[in-house]
Amino acid sequence: MKYFFFYFLTALLASPAIAQANDAPTLNIVFILADDLGWAELGCYGQQKIPTPNIDRLASEGMRFTQHYSGAPVCAPSRCVLMTGKHLGHAEIRGNLPAKQRLPQFTEGQYPLTAAAQTFPQLLQAAGYATGAMGKWGLGPVGSSGDPNRKGFDLFFGYNCQSVAHSFYPPHLWRNAEKIIINRRPIPGAAKQAEGEVKLEDWIGETYAPTLLIAEAEKFVAEHATKPFFLYLPFTEPHVAMHPPRASVDRFPIEWDQEVYRGDNGYLPHPRPRAAYAAMISDLDGYVGRVLAALDKAGVAERTLVVFSSDNGATHGGKADPRFHIGGADTAFFQSTADLRGYKGSVYEGGIRVPMIAKLPGLIPAGAVNDTPSYFADWFPTLCDAVGLPKPAGLDGESLWPVLLGKSPTLEDRKPMVWVFPEYGGQVAVRFGSLKVVRQGLKTKSAGPWEVYDLDNDRGEQHDLANSRPEVVQQAEEVLRREVVANSVFPLTIPGIEPATLK
Repeated sequence: MKYFFFYFLTALLASPAIAQANDAPTLNIVFILADDLGWAELGCYGQQKIPTPNIDRLASEGMRFTQHYSGAPVCAPSRCVLMTGKHLGHAEIRGNLPAKQRLPQFTEGQYPLTAAAQTFPQLLQAAGYATGAMGKWGLGPVGSSGDPNRKGFDLFFGYNCQSVAHSFYPPHLWRNAEKIIINRRPIPGAAKQAEGEVKLEDWIGETYAPTLLIAEAEKFVAEHATKPFFLYLPFTEPHVAMHPPRASVDRFPIEWDQEVYRGDNGYLPHPRPRAAYAAMISDLDGYVGRVLAALDKAGVAERTLVVFSSDNGATHGGKADPRFHIGGADTAFFQSTADLRGYKGSVYEGGIRVPMIAKLPGLIPAGAVNDTPSYFADWFPTLCDAVGLPKPAGLDGESLWPVLLGKSPTLEDRKPMVWVFPEYGGQVAVRFGSLKVVRQGLKTKSAGPWEVYDLDNDRGEQHDLANSRPEVVQQAEEVLRREVVANSVFPLTIPGIEPATLK
């Protein structure tokens, strides 16, 4: 171990990133992550009702990917894949498990990454980068092995716990290990109002958390302009509950909302749910604009890689009130997934295909559109290549750096992309080339059959080819046998693949 550490440190110190940090400013990285933003909820991806001029500008000045995928169909495991570069067959976190269910010493937060889990912010921090995160973490409570301060961040400010983040007027946020009270009268993230007038002002508190998060992000950029930095911005919009400020809601037509949302599908009531949902996406776009302006003001925009994406697809349907999706969202009205099948919680395209835009002036071609199949596991090796750091062994992703630079039109012979998701009934998916294999209901009494789709000709996954392409199913099973490691915290049995074969 001693000699391995010496070798790693020697290689690290000899890297271009360290050399540049000692002599001149090197590449900065800003990674902006939306929460539950659907693939078609941005103007540059076809959205017609919600203006997103700042994100659209990002696309016009950078490269927009049309076949980028999140790490998982829900929050915590998707962020685990992003941070560790390991797909869901190898990832430690494969679901949204509250920490207190297994670790009663914690009262909030999700099940933590272990001390052994390596994140790319840890590598950047070791290479001399200032590292900051403002937004929603979800990979381990304060004081746990998954605490953001133990996973590569000098500064974390925001929501540690996903459940607390259901409210935009929460009792507190965290600044590293310090709990900062921001609302003496917090607004809950869930409530119902069966009768009477639903009033927007009944769900407005003192301090709107997003205003603090974006201000902290601007401050971080200004304070670290003279040295390389990594800024991670996992914003909470447009995840429900919906209670954006009135001024944001009033920007959208009153005619949109003929029916109020009373909270029957969870989260909070709202008198104008369509306008509120649009307001959240519009506000998110505004934060992107403020981040870009902060980079310009600090004089670092020309040497900053900016990445924008979403942790999974748009909010899924609710059962109690079929007029709305969860939290009052109306994804049919906004055509949030275009023609893609499924929503958040599903390994169909609508649950995991997400927007992704990357901008780096002078290096990433402006206005480029790329259809390379790629996913969150690719970011660890990509960012290592971007700053000149050696890539650790054992990563599942492939570096997108040659594609981003325009040196290669796509990734040649990439490894299959894998999703092993034990929640929402238990699901798996494998994509190789244009072919995608899906199986649902693995934790139900009768698991669903294998399904095969050719995404080049059927991105809506409407034509199952499993009966005519049994060799594709066999290939997917072989991939899963090779790529899935058993996980006792997030178990999932895949029929036909004996547990003894799982490495």
